Amino acid sequence: MPEVEPALGTTPLLLIAVAAVAVLLVLIMKFKVHAFVALVLVSLLTALATRIPVGDVIDTLLAGFGSTLASVALLVGLGAMIGKLLEVTGGATVLADSMINRFGEKRAPLALGVASLLFGFPIFFDAGFVVFLPIIFSVARQFGGSVLLYALPSAGAFAVMHAFVPPHPGPVGAGDILGADIGLLVIVGLVIGLPTWFISCYLFSQWIGRRVTVPIPSTLAGRKSEADDPRVDAEVDDPDGPRGGGGATAAGGTATATTTRTGPPKFSTVLTLLLLPLVLILLNTGFNTLATAGAVDEDAGWLEWVTLLGQTPVALLITLLVAAAVLSRERFSRAETEDLLNSSIGPVAAIILITGAGGMFGGVLRASGIGTALADSLESIGLPVIVAAFVIATCLRVAQGSATVALLTTAGLIAPAVAENDLSRLDTALVVIAIACGATVLSHVNDSGFWLVGRFLEMDVKTTLRTWTVMETLIGVVGFAIAWLLSLIV
Repeated sequence: MPEVEPALGTTPLLLIAVAAVAVLLVLIMKFKVHAFVALVLVSLLTALATRIPVGDVIDTLLAGFGSTLASVALLVGLGAMIGKLLEVTGGATVLADSMINRFGEKRAPLALGVASLLFGFPIFFDAGFVVFLPIIFSVARQFGGSVLLYALPSAGAFAVMHAFVPPHPGPVGAGDILGADIGLLVIVGLVIGLPTWFISCYLFSQWIGRRVTVPIPSTLAGRKSEADDPRVDAEVDDPDGPRGGGGATAAGGTATATTTRTGPPKFSTVLTLLLLPLVLILLNTGFNTLATAGAVDEDAGWLEWVTLLGQTPVALLITLLVAAAVLSRERFSRAETEDLLNSSIGPVAAIILITGAGGMFGGVLRASGIGTALADSLESIGLPVIVAAFVIATCLRVAQGSATVALLTTAGLIAPAVAENDLSRLDTALVVIAIACGATVLSHVNDSGFWLVGRFLEMDVKTTLRTWTVMETLIGVVGFAIAWLLSLIV
């Protein structure tokens, strides 16, 4: 990205930053401009307002856009393809049924949540929740009680994975802007996300589910699995989707009606495919940590291969190739497999473009000097970077609803502060999680995820606020508390 000497002082730059965010919110909230278009327009206006030389404006915009897409497009695209293959072959049903059998009837909500956590690694929030809905309703009908007991652990699991763990676009985009190690971010996201889910989603669901009775909805009530009727209408009004992505088919869409030649895959197959990329990434991070500590020779040739195979894009590519070979064999022809993979790309295009535009906005903020001005202001008032990241993301989330927009905008604003404080790889990953936490809290009527969950569970607005909104806020607060604590003691 071209280096541009700031033409304005700190105060004018901060005022322009406030105005840029305000214009972005007005465009998205009042005029319903698509987030991608709004981000590109605001990026251009901000570049001009901060007096970046006109000849450098396009280069600055393209540099931010291109550098972000370099990693985001690979991870989101590969993740969507893996999720599509698992979805249409009945992997979700196999995973949920096997977990319930292993955990037992009394722990059915816990089993559904754990299955959703596993399935949520490659599947985006809205698509994963829609796929699991018939399973949730079937289990609720079998074991009885408020449907919240079963739905909230599952919905919360998808929400946590979507916000905290790559290859989901929010953490990937924010991590790229802040220069975070994506492999380490996967590990940190899981370390923080799992206890956050247990406290904020599972325990809360058991408490609220015994106080708020929500009957099994009539919607989808007769379906046993997504294989019975794979076409579930999850379209919502917000063009950014529940997490600020590309609508309800963000993870590759709901399952395409494809006739399989054999039954669903085995539980061990599904579990292996879901754990394979995590194992590869963990091996990479673990051996590199040992090398840094001097326990392993950094110049060893095998270490370079382990590092390569454990890079997140390569790990996902290997998983996709294995999934295509294992799941497609005797189920789909090569042409059908190609069609399935093609169908997974279209719905994530909006997510990729929005994330790239967020990187563009962040690039302008850095090149114009706004980010540095904000970093200096935070330093002068003594506010830790991780706290500032959470607060800014929370304000943006509450104001405009889109978690992805909040994540990317906050990352762009806070990036210079991260650079100037010379944070470690771990601290940088913790800042990304803090931003994700702020972008999760207080889901309300301007978030399409609020309407998606409320509509499918057939809850009124008051009940959705008491249940879904409180759970989302708990996810953000508990996750941030853990991240902040780790930043203080590690």
